[in-house]
Amino acid sequence: MESNAVLLESKSSPINLLNEMHQLRLLGHLCDVTVSVEYQGVRAEFVAHKAVLAATSKFFKEVFLNEKGVDGPRTNVFLNEVQVADFASFLEFVYTARVEVEEDRVQRMLEIAEKLKCLDLSETCFQLKKQMLESVLLELQNFSESAEEESATQGGPLLEPRAAEAERAERVSDPAGSPAGRPSNGVAAPQGLAAKQKEKM
Repeated sequence: MESNAVLLESKSSPINLLNEMHQLRLLGHLCDVTVSVEYQGVRAEFVAHKAVLAATSKFFKEVFLNEKGVDGPRTNVFLNEVQVADFASFLEFVYTARVEVEEDRVQRMLEIAEKLKCLDLSETCFQLKKQMLESVLLELQNFSESAEEESATQGGPLLEPRAAEAERAERVSDPAGSPAGRPSNGVAAPQGLAAKQKEKM
């Protein structure tokens, strides 16, 4: 009699694996690659694991799969035109799936992701840039709406007296709709105006 198959799946295993690999890298254990990074005279070296870099970056995967022979205990990879801080952030991301950077570095992180062909980092940067843009657009929209409301509240009372003035001037210049009382060039006839003022008195 056959028994039914059951699935054994761990939700925490991928996170635990990443955490353990990250700890091994920080301690320098089992690292088999040294990445030398240089940008404008600033140079640094980072130790890492080929398997992690190859799994997260097509650039490193191609480098490691195409290397002829390993000279010594570690492979050396040299990267120029990559800033030290950016590569450190890249490594933290590939080992932990998260990294905190300043807003103005997001574009640089997207560039390093594209250079090293790291799809996960590229997508993460793209999504974050999209959220930042939407946030800026929303702020601009809110600012525009509040500016419109302000001008409406300030302009409202100012417009009403002008309208009342125009109505008053119209009544003064043309009390009964007679052509004699109408102004010929936008100015009320002095006699009609004087007569109207006497009536009001």
